[in-house]
Amino acid sequence: MKDKARIRKKFIIEGVVALLIAVSPIFFYGYKYLPVGVTSWNFLGIEFGDNGFDDVSLAFYYYLNKLVPLILLVVWFVTSKNWWYHAILIPIAMYSFQLFTVLNYSNSERIDENEILYIIAVTMVVIPVVYFIRVKLVDKHVHGIDLEAMDTELQILKEKEELRKEREKLEQRQKTTSKKM
Repeated sequence: MKDKARIRKKFIIEGVVALLIAVSPIFFYGYKYLPVGVTSWNFLGIEFGDNGFDDVSLAFYYYLNKLVPLILLVVWFVTSKNWWYHAILIPIAMYSFQLFTVLNYSNSERIDENEILYIIAVTMVVIPVVYFIRVKLVDKHVHGIDLEAMDTELQILKEKEELRKEREKLEQRQKTTSKKM
């Protein structure tokens, strides 16, 4: 019974995600269906303003051009099983900063200009993490290098070297004691 409920829940979630992906082009071009030249628009009792843009249609053009790719990238990030999925954080951060700028627009005539500074900071964190994961995977799976096995082998070599030195010391002592007799 629990398996059926779990399967049903998984089926519903995957169906919603698939539906979201399928209707994303409609959302992306949704601004085309809004009235042009209007400074406010009511939808389901919610009033949307132009937020400093020329009209509501232009405001939604910017909102949807940032929001839809952001949602699709988040879905990709959450559902990805590849080792490099952390790299998706860079465009997610880019669209997030751009959406934040568009939502806080105040007639500054500057959209999508200063976000690069924030993206550089995110990139400086994400790229080393992704590269470190890649190096670990390539070493282990491509080159067959197991770091734990190498550490144990180095430890064994150190112990052998210490034993060899001890043996040499004992032989030296034996020689000196045999010379004394």
